[in-house]
Amino acid sequence: MDNAGSHAGTGTGTATGSDPDTGTPDAPGLDPGSGNGTGTGTGTGTGTNVTPKVNMSMNMSTGGPPAAAPAPPLAIRLALPVDAPAIAAVHLASRQVTMPYLPPQRRTQDEVTRWIREIVLPQCHTVVAARGAEILGYASVRGELLDQLYLRPDVRRAGIGSLLLAAARRHRPAGLSLHVFQLNTEARAFYAHHGFRVVATDDGSGNMENLPQLTLRWTPASLPVPPRGTP
Repeated sequence: MDNAGSHAGTGTGTATGSDPDTGTPDAPGLDPGSGNGTGTGTGTGTGTNVTPKVNMSMNMSTGGPPAAAPAPPLAIRLALPVDAPAIAAVHLASRQVTMPYLPPQRRTQDEVTRWIREIVLPQCHTVVAARGAEILGYASVRGELLDQLYLRPDVRRAGIGSLLLAAARRHRPAGLSLHVFQLNTEARAFYAHHGFRVVATDDGSGNMENLPQLTLRWTPASLPVPPRGTP
């Protein structure tokens, strides 16, 4: 696939990078205090305490459905080739929702998956934000360029973009650069908050979308690298 353009949107509105289309059970709880006295009298007699039976299809304390299992913890980890279809789905959904001013997507999900697997993962240091088997976002660094940072649109503004960016900065602690469209005001605000500063501008003649863009740069002098786990 071609991979010449830049600026794909993210769920947080904070990502930039090349885009292939523009060139690019817990069991239900029980009340532990309940028990059946088998003695006689007024209810205070003694007797054998019978263990209540668990109905696995019903919450015994409320008569409702089973209690939901807790969500798996969020993890930032290296991307694997098997993650490519989920990463592609994040990429496409994020672009559509957060950057509507870009040209319509021409590539199929299979084509974007192949681009992720064959170009992005081999050429970039790529991490994903995963909750169990779910991929919620990803970031790719090529050299000192933050080439991709995307979030699934339904997990925006939950601190996941900041975690991915922190992982990218730990990978390149001497500094990172990125490109962002001038129209992407959410991305510009996000990166400014994290210490990125404008170091260059252009009129868009160098990208396939013909949209003016900014080059941003972060160095340790502008903002310390957050410790692991900082939102």
